Amino acid sequence: MVEWVERRQVWVYLGGIVVGVLVGVVVPGVGAGLERGINPVLGALLFVTFLQVPARELVRALGAGRFIGAVLVVNFVVVPVVVAGMFGFLPDEPAVRVGVLLVLLTPCVDYVIVFSGLAGGNSERLLAATPLLLLLQMLLLPVFLGSGVGDIVEVGPFLEAFVWLIVVPLGLAWGTQVWAGRHRAGEVFVRKAGGTMVPLMAATLFVVVASQVSELEGDVRVVVGVVPFFVLFPAVMAVLGVGVARVFRLGVRDGRAVVFSGATRNSLVVLPLALALPDAYDVAAVVVVTQTLVEVIGMVVYVRVVPRLLPSVGRAK
Repeated sequence: MVEWVERRQVWVYLGGIVVGVLVGVVVPGVGAGLERGINPVLGALLFVTFLQVPARELVRALGAGRFIGAVLVVNFVVVPVVVAGMFGFLPDEPAVRVGVLLVLLTPCVDYVIVFSGLAGGNSERLLAATPLLLLLQMLLLPVFLGSGVGDIVEVGPFLEAFVWLIVVPLGLAWGTQVWAGRHRAGEVFVRKAGGTMVPLMAATLFVVVASQVSELEGDVRVVVGVVPFFVLFPAVMAVLGVGVARVFRLGVRDGRAVVFSGATRNSLVVLPLALALPDAYDVAAVVVVTQTLVEVIGMVVYVRVVPRLLPSVGRAK
């Protein structure tokens, strides 16, 4: 059963998205309850992901200077340039523009690790880069947003996400690895837990989509105005991400991880930031939710496309 599901994982993910849309539209009242389940199900998914990565590999990943450099360049040099190029074409509403900037300028630090791993990317090194990515986006986001809006952006959601989606799952995973190294039961648990990756990813996509799709009701005009930009962004970043990987002379696995890092945004973390903005910026949260829905579909496509852009030939570090 596990092998059957893994061979058809893309269809399983698309099924999770479709069912999530249907549930969110038909039973919009479930959105608030499901939204509280996003972090738990995402935390479980990341725990299983971290469980497959030995602690020594993460320590080794910290020394990957070229990889870390490529991730920083793609996220904090290339992405801002791309967003700046889009900015003049965005709908001429301050709240919409703030929402777009808020979500596109913050690199993802959670499920990007999972999607990258599914496409053969270097999840260990991407995970090792997450503390630096979080720190830099916390420091640079107010600068990117400018005075006024930047001054009211809070860092609390970033810190909370780092603790519950990185520190806690990673600590539990390392503890479980120690248990597996000493006891047969732990070894069996780790092996069986690996088989839950695809169902957990499908569950995450379902919960995210079902909880957020109802938020778009009544703001169709805003959604229609920003969807083209959220579709264009990952398409452009796929090409530029590959270019950065080649400039830094990265191996296949590292290159794929860089492409995913450049395209995947921190929507689940910045949504609370958008919701905390003054009333004049209410629409910013709708913009972030729209990006989330577009991105989860885009990442499913990326799992298929990125390995073709960076095929497994030659070096594969």
